[in-house]
Amino acid sequence: MSFRSATRLRTKITALLLSLAALWAFAAWVTLREGVNLLWVSQLDTSLAQPSEPLLVELQKERRVSAVRLSDDSIRARDDLNGQRTRTDQALAAFKDSASATIVDWALDDAGAAQLADVFRRLDGIKGTRQAVDAGRLNRIQATDAYSDVIDAIYALYGSMASLDDKALAKDTRTLVALSRAREVIAREDALLAGALAEGRLTPSEHAQFTQTVGAWRLIAEQAAADLPGSEKAAYQRTAEGAALTTLKALEKQVTEQGPEVGILPFSAAVWKKAVDRALNDFNAMVLGAGDRLVERATPVAVGVIVRLVLAGGLGLIAVVASIILSITTTRSLLAQLRKLRDAAHQLSDERLPGVVERIGHGEVVDVAKEAPPLEFGDDEIGSVGQAFNTVQRTAIQVAAEQAELRRSIRDILLSLARRTQGLVHRQLTVLDVMERRETDPEELKELFRLDHLAIRMRRNAENLIVLSGSSPARTWRRSVPMVDVVRGALAEVEDYTRVTLLPMGDVVLVGRAVGDVIHLLAELIENAVSFSPPYTNVQVGGQLVANGYVIEIEDRGLGMKPEDLEAANERIANPPEFRITGTARLGLYVVSQLAKRHDIQVVLKASPYGGTTVVVLLPQDLVQLDPAPRPQSGEAGERLPRRPTAVATAARPITGENVRTLKPARPAPVPTPPPVPAPAPMPAPVPAPAPVSSPAKAPAPEPEPDPEPPAEPEQQPVAEFTPSGLPLRVPQANLAPPLRDDMPTQPDFEEDDDERSPEEIRAMMGSLQSGTRLGRTEAARMLEEQSGGEAP
Repeated sequence: MSFRSATRLRTKITALLLSLAALWAFAAWVTLREGVNLLWVSQLDTSLAQPSEPLLVELQKERRVSAVRLSDDSIRARDDLNGQRTRTDQALAAFKDSASATIVDWALDDAGAAQLADVFRRLDGIKGTRQAVDAGRLNRIQATDAYSDVIDAIYALYGSMASLDDKALAKDTRTLVALSRAREVIAREDALLAGALAEGRLTPSEHAQFTQTVGAWRLIAEQAAADLPGSEKAAYQRTAEGAALTTLKALEKQVTEQGPEVGILPFSAAVWKKAVDRALNDFNAMVLGAGDRLVERATPVAVGVIVRLVLAGGLGLIAVVASIILSITTTRSLLAQLRKLRDAAHQLSDERLPGVVERIGHGEVVDVAKEAPPLEFGDDEIGSVGQAFNTVQRTAIQVAAEQAELRRSIRDILLSLARRTQGLVHRQLTVLDVMERRETDPEELKELFRLDHLAIRMRRNAENLIVLSGSSPARTWRRSVPMVDVVRGALAEVEDYTRVTLLPMGDVVLVGRAVGDVIHLLAELIENAVSFSPPYTNVQVGGQLVANGYVIEIEDRGLGMKPEDLEAANERIANPPEFRITGTARLGLYVVSQLAKRHDIQVVLKASPYGGTTVVVLLPQDLVQLDPAPRPQSGEAGERLPRRPTAVATAARPITGENVRTLKPARPAPVPTPPPVPAPAPMPAPVPAPAPVSSPAKAPAPEPEPDPEPPAEPEQQPVAEFTPSGLPLRVPQANLAPPLRDDMPTQPDFEEDDDERSPEEIRAMMGSLQSGTRLGRTEAARMLEEQSGGEAP
């Protein structure tokens, strides 16, 4: 998602205002920085430069007196040194107080702060230098160098403070610092020679040091003078050619020209002191005058910086504030219009369209102009968007109305087609039932059973259409039905029902109002389990009473489903979406969800420990009841089975509690000839049960509930007839369960075929049934049937 689409309008305008404010701040800071720099330089001059000048002078004097003290141990020399040290300590205390102010830390950069810390450290070391001088541990050169290190640190601090934005002013400032440094070298020369004059001789090392010092101050002064502006060079020339410096240079020449081995100085201490003091004063006056003139040149620069700061800062700030105010008012207006448009869109999608669709679903006539009144948004760009939205909402409501009407028409068409199909299927089942009772040929009877089974599946497909249309199927029962019969009724509607193993279900009955829907629901689930599992595996169906009702579990041995697919399927069953024409891949789940929702049945899919899928169907307590007359367990004598679920199975072998699977239909592929099959054991009479009565649109309605009659005597079970070989004769509907018998539609009476069958016919028929039991409807079963049919009685 891009930044443009991910941010809101308010955020975008705020970002625009912040950008404008940042641009103004940058322009103001560029101008303000020069003023701030001047302010910091002024503050550093007040807090560091000016307090350090007296300290430098006092340190230079203490250096000279210390050198004299090392050559002269008189009381006067000591008193002079102590007095000078007192004056130095006073200047040092004043400097530390001024330099320790907080404003100095703000004004200095990192390099300047490091230089100031170094100055403090060296000033703290003066106490050790004084103790060494008093103890005589230092000579004149060492003492002079110790004081010179402290003074050099202060001059290094001056260099870090000369950081003006104006390049010319910064260069002039560095030049004046260099000239002041030349004066310091002259003062260092004075200290060295004053000590020698006090002793009366100049050692060779001191002579060499003196010569180097003379050359150093002259070189520094000449280099600094070359960088002075034109107005300041004349002042320097006057000082350099003046009488004081001329006399100093003459005395320096006398000392440097005599050899270092002479040792005796050519002039007295008084002459040297007078000459050097005059030279230092003239040089200092020249430097101070140049500094004053530099401040005068810097004043217009500071004024210009202040003017630019006022223009860029003040006027720019006014412009930014005006832009912010205008943006805020414009944003509020835009947001109000957009909020109105948003609310209208939400009202359309959340209230109007669903309400229109629901009302159309109830058969109401909707006026599009009334349901989508035009909204007023103004004549600006937002108003144009609002007019487009008015068109959109009118079109949306009109399309929604048309779609709802179309869906209702489709539901009506589906319902009409389903009712017609259901009526035809019902008539087909009736005809098949008559044909099955009249037919005596085993092969033809099996084919009729197949047609019977296909018709039952067609009836379920027709009921699917009824469920999709939102109506209820017409199949209903007035009385409760045993749960095992309900499950068998569901098996009758499954194509590959021969792979289903029915486990004990318990003595439980299902209330009549839910029998049809539960049979349909279980048939869909069992069909799904059989379809999505390998053909050589079985599907187990079992049930038991639980605390919350009755649970039916359908477990297959297929490949199973992914966890996300199971979650999606359970969500689709628990919260069924609106049925749409597209997306028929999960049509069975939609039918199951609608049937489960009708009776508050819970259907949950979960992974099976065998690798397949287990479906748990929880019937609520109000749908199940304990059977007041317990039925025999599966496989025992007297069990009443429905006809259509076991139409083919009953012709093969009895259904037991351990195995209710029947043989699969014959495959076209040839199979090897099976071994001889022993004679079958006697079987209980299999009796088919009628399918529940359907009520299509054009079919007869279910038989109404008869008036209550006084209790009759228990009905005597019909006596089973047997063939000469001991096998029971098939009597249709002889052992039908009473609940299903009551709900059977009224069927026309047909004359039964009372013709006596010959033993050969009976043996041929039962031989074919035996073959179907062993090998199913395969080529091997056909061969066994022909072999048994050709034998003599």
